[in-house]
Amino acid sequence: MLARDRRLNQRTLSATMDAMDELAHCLRTWRDRLTPAAAGLPDGGRRRAPGLRREELAALAGLSVDYLARLEQGRATNPSPSVLGALAQALRLSDDERAHLFRVAGQAEPRAGWIDRRLTPGVRRVLDGLADVPVLVADAAWTVIAANAVAHALLGDIEGNIVRRHFMGARSRIARDPEADHRFRQETVADLHDALGRYPDDDQLRALIAELRAASPLFAELWEQRPVAPRRADRKTFIHPELGPITLDCDILNVRGSDLRLIVYTAPPGSPDADVLASLSESAYARASA
Repeated sequence: MLARDRRLNQRTLSATMDAMDELAHCLRTWRDRLTPAAAGLPDGGRRRAPGLRREELAALAGLSVDYLARLEQGRATNPSPSVLGALAQALRLSDDERAHLFRVAGQAEPRAGWIDRRLTPGVRRVLDGLADVPVLVADAAWTVIAANAVAHALLGDIEGNIVRRHFMGARSRIARDPEADHRFRQETVADLHDALGRYPDDDQLRALIAELRAASPLFAELWEQRPVAPRRADRKTFIHPELGPITLDCDILNVRGSDLRLIVYTAPPGSPDADVLASLSESAYARASA
């Protein structure tokens, strides 16, 4: 009995080591093939290899360089689904590659009931192509997945979840009146109710809702009221620290077959706001390419 148990343990350990080696090999291969330009990064001068540096991938995926090094060296086991999802997105993996990544890491592939937060190649091309207007990409829970340089220049700190930032009183450059504030809260709470109904097993979504219900009495009250108010196009005025006020149209475009949505800010052609937006775009990409 003991000998059989030892053999089983040895086989289990061997299988685990093989999976760690495969995971490490995949991560190194995928990092080596991804150029800085394809990842939306500046070239950064001469490189010994055309692919991303380890610290660049770590920054894109929101991981520490040390942890990524341990993954690439086969020394880290059981990376979480959120880590794998971040790596898959940063590495621009295909659906099949993403599925392989989850399998070799010993995790179940994301399934129905979970928000798909992948930044698809098509959405990435749209984001890169709309270089003269601010564009955000958010998931079904209004967590910002990506943003172009003009959006960063317009909005400043836009990381994290849009609903959390609003209800937790984070600083914002948006000038809102009480009516607009009320409408935004109604619409976003309704959106989260809808998202929870479609993705009941999504841990990040459930954690966000639980956090807001505990921390914000206003959110908790609205959550119990179950408002029905889908997000619509709007006009917003931003107070930019250098350029002053700028009023833009805000359109929300759902990506067909995806859990992503594009938030696009534009100004009427020939308007004073369009001139300010053009100046913002030029300065944003000048800084990004410097």
